[in-house]
Amino acid sequence: MKTFCGRANPTTGALDWVEESEEYDYHQEIARSCYADMLHDHDRNEKYYLGIRAAVARVKARGEKVIILDIGTGTGLLSMMALTAGADFCYAVEVFKPMAEAAQCIVEKNGFSDRIKIINKHSTDVTVGPDGDMQMKANILITELFDTELIGEGALPSYEHAHQNLVQEGCEAVPHRATVYAQLVESELLWSWAQLQPVEVGGARLVPPPAVGHCAGAHSVCDIQLSQVSPKSFTPLGPLCAMFSVDFSRPVSSAFQSHSSQFVAQSSGQAQVVLSWWDLDMDPSGSIVCTMAPSWKYPQPKMAPWRDHWMQSVYFLPVERGVTEGEELNLTVCHDDYSLWYSLQSRSQQTTDSQTEALHSRPCCTCQAHLLWTRPRFGELNDRLRTESYLSALRSVLREDSVCLSVSDGSLLPVFAHRLGAKKVFSLENSRMSKQVIEQVLEANLIRGGVELLEMRPDQLTRNDIGGEQISVLMGEPYFSTSLLPWHSLFFWYCRTALAGLLQPNATILPCSATLHMVAVEFEDLWRIRAPCGTCEGFDVTPMDEMVQQSLDFHESREAEPHPLWEYPCRALTQSTATMTFDFTQCVPQQPISRKGSVPLIRVGRCHGVALWMEYHLTHDITSSAGLIGPISEQGDCEWVRHRKQGVYFFRSPWESSGDGRAAVSYSFTFEPSLGDIKMDFSIESG
Repeated sequence: MKTFCGRANPTTGALDWVEESEEYDYHQEIARSCYADMLHDHDRNEKYYLGIRAAVARVKARGEKVIILDIGTGTGLLSMMALTAGADFCYAVEVFKPMAEAAQCIVEKNGFSDRIKIINKHSTDVTVGPDGDMQMKANILITELFDTELIGEGALPSYEHAHQNLVQEGCEAVPHRATVYAQLVESELLWSWAQLQPVEVGGARLVPPPAVGHCAGAHSVCDIQLSQVSPKSFTPLGPLCAMFSVDFSRPVSSAFQSHSSQFVAQSSGQAQVVLSWWDLDMDPSGSIVCTMAPSWKYPQPKMAPWRDHWMQSVYFLPVERGVTEGEELNLTVCHDDYSLWYSLQSRSQQTTDSQTEALHSRPCCTCQAHLLWTRPRFGELNDRLRTESYLSALRSVLREDSVCLSVSDGSLLPVFAHRLGAKKVFSLENSRMSKQVIEQVLEANLIRGGVELLEMRPDQLTRNDIGGEQISVLMGEPYFSTSLLPWHSLFFWYCRTALAGLLQPNATILPCSATLHMVAVEFEDLWRIRAPCGTCEGFDVTPMDEMVQQSLDFHESREAEPHPLWEYPCRALTQSTATMTFDFTQCVPQQPISRKGSVPLIRVGRCHGVALWMEYHLTHDITSSAGLIGPISEQGDCEWVRHRKQGVYFFRSPWESSGDGRAAVSYSFTFEPSLGDIKMDFSIESG
């Protein structure tokens, strides 16, 4: 059965009605799931297996029949481990129906279907009794309900309900305990993702609005691969603190709690950021530990296990504050049933009841900027080198009589243009929130009215809206909040086309063009998220591989997907190649644009796929890259911009490159103007 779905096209800006199978969302979720990543996480699997064996042995030593409750079973892997370790029966709960069906296939394929019952429900809906889902309560509770923040997937309410309804008193639990760690640091890099920084423009200092600086920001966790943030990028102000632990073998509460850790500041600096991760003790003695610590916490960083389903957390303090070496500090973490937040106090500081209540309140954005700009977007706006490129480009094109129109979401370009002396500046804002945030910036710098903000679409703009003027400079970063893949920013081209009748004949378009670039790469670890697993810890999980591949084939096997490659190291096996150029000085063409070619594989390695990004040519000699920054090293090492996601096209099977240049990656790109999409295909040609 087919159904028509209305989808906002991020490139053309139009609402497209697309005929999709009723199974589209189902396949999307499977194709983009992280189950493969978890199955490839040998450290996680091994530690769970050891913990399960130990728990089963403890229960058997008491002379009891071993009944397992496995919540969030996924593939059924942990239940099969439990039976192999000697458990008598497993109740395996999985709420996601496709996954529950895959688990059923997997346990049957491995010969466990008579002793594992798959229950396709949320654990809080599971019943116990003669007519229930479970015949009896379990005496071992196994779960994998965690996310990067530990509790963000509802682990606490699930544990709370299980202890009240589904497991015996005094049950064993695997994992047995989780401990959350935190470290207070100063970091200009990380803080730039939370607060707008001042910038010099036209000989004057452009300052952020006070409301933004005083705002606690968005409460959601910033989860990243902290291993890719060099320790040189931050200064520890205190030791690594064990903030709190949760014993999963005992009744768990999902109610609000706060925990504090006292320490003496190790150095002076600005307290801005809390780095956090957690450990799992798989057994009561703490001898089997699965840690989420970043690689630079290991004596040998290369030995750190890689995982993408669990990363590390960055929390931004509500307000930065100076601390002095030797100062006694109190770091407090609060959590409700789904999220954590941190605050910092000096131990000499007396707090009133109202101040304590404020510290315990979950932070929320009051300035709107943290709702408008994502954390990478804050980082992009604070990128001094990038800002200087745009300022240099604007200086080269602006005249005293310039009439400018900016088309980008929540951009500072129109503010820059006014400061640099443009006669008139207009800016199209895509939302009321965007308009209000830029108004705050103008007010904070005493230039309210310097930019006329228009809350409308490009195709709605008339000559009357811009005071009868003709636009001499049309500018954009371009940045649009709806963009997912690099080429979605071609929306700027469609805007330029819609505005053609309002432009002067010799109008400057900034950027004047954009280029789509590609490089074939070998990923250090990211390949795992798309690689079939086959056998995992001795169990056949091929039904899972087949299900994921079927979903990829359903719609997405010929598509790229967005990833922030600065978090995922890779080596270039070819040169970086410009494949298509889009000329913004002209309107969007009527006919498709196609480009074909090939790039020799010049380095030894396993080619997992292709990385794709856009470069924007602001003027004939100033370019801003949304991908590679700097040349590829002789060994193939790549440095990626931190503020934009790049496109990644995974090959179905990796290719072993000998590096002699005889094999090449062939590419074919077609830009369809009517769809705003780029169709692409790649293959390996062996010489």
